[in-house]
Amino acid sequence: MRLLLVEDHVPLADELLASLTAQGYAVDWLADGRDAVYQGASEPYDLIILDLGLPGLPGLEVLQQWRSGALATPVLILTARDSWSDRIAGLKAGADDYLSKPFHPEELQLRIQALLRRARGLANQPQLEAAGLQLDEGRQSVVCQGTEIDLTAAEFRLLRYFMMHPGKILSKSHLADHLYDGETERDSNVIEVHVNHLRRKLGREVIETRRGQGYRFGSASA
Repeated sequence: MRLLLVEDHVPLADELLASLTAQGYAVDWLADGRDAVYQGASEPYDLIILDLGLPGLPGLEVLQQWRSGALATPVLILTARDSWSDRIAGLKAGADDYLSKPFHPEELQLRIQALLRRARGLANQPQLEAAGLQLDEGRQSVVCQGTEIDLTAAEFRLLRYFMMHPGKILSKSHLADHLYDGETERDSNVIEVHVNHLRRKLGREVIETRRGQGYRFGSASA
């Protein structure tokens, strides 16, 4: 899953980048509201974390421009402002959730997970489940037929994305867009290698190759 972090406080941004990367997210970071308006609307992010007190253009105006341009990506607001009026203004502008600074890193992690699942119609799942598998995002492992299987970081990122989109055909280029940040070199052959690793661990039938189209995880009814 690929996230955009828009935060001008460098120490906090560094901390969040390290934490989110360790959780298996690909993260792009911006510190200026003007840059965020363009990049947020032009790159295929799964979720955006947005500070309100930004240089260049306030975060609230950034959000308003995104929503007026029909950007539907979930947006989680981070801000030091804690008044009800600020919360209401952010929600009216189209924010999906709101977290006041300072906050506990685990709370941010759980809110991100909840927003991503809600966006895929999986809000009622306490744990990500699809095609008979249960993904443990904290341990970055998967339970298959009652057995817990360890995953590498790359395998975890790929399997989580597949499980968020069961039954859908996903091209290699689409997967690359959502699994790598903007600074990482993208190689579709690497994705094929990780798909094969997952098949060896979970069974070849779990991920179907659609020639000329990409991959499909599970079945359309999973």
